[in-house]
Amino acid sequence: MTVALCPGSFDPITNGHLDIIERASRLFDKVLVTVFVNSAKQPWFTPEERVELARQATAHLPNVTVDAYDGLLVEYARRHGARVIVKGLRAVSDFEYEFQMAQINKHLVGELETLFMMTRPENAYLSSSIVKELARYGVDPAGLVPDVVRPALAARAAERRRR
Repeated sequence: MTVALCPGSFDPITNGHLDIIERASRLFDKVLVTVFVNSAKQPWFTPEERVELARQATAHLPNVTVDAYDGLLVEYARRHGARVIVKGLRAVSDFEYEFQMAQINKHLVGELETLFMMTRPENAYLSSSIVKELARYGVDPAGLVPDVVRPALAARAAERRRR
């Protein structure tokens, strides 16, 4: 059985993320969607909230599980028997960063492969940051995030506006 890992901060999960996860679920026996803590980002949602939103968004995919981890990606992959890291790419700028990460992961765990998947054109501009910015101004992100994310995003944006 081939286990793949789809890591990210997923703050929140977008339709771009979901597209990559769905495509990976057709290629691999098991896909672990893992919410990682990124110390360089200021998340709107807790890791637990992000896991729950991702679980709801991927509930239709029987070979996908969602988890959270605060540590090195290679350690998580090793503990869960993942042999492949799946990363979505939107633009050349994504590739430069992800290439560097793939190389260090390969250095740390030689048998761990990274698969880059190009996003679909309709998701090329989409990011969690853009979705949060729209929500901050009260714009409904319909079509940009899974429907289960929309109320949580609207509520969190309203909380942040009240502060």
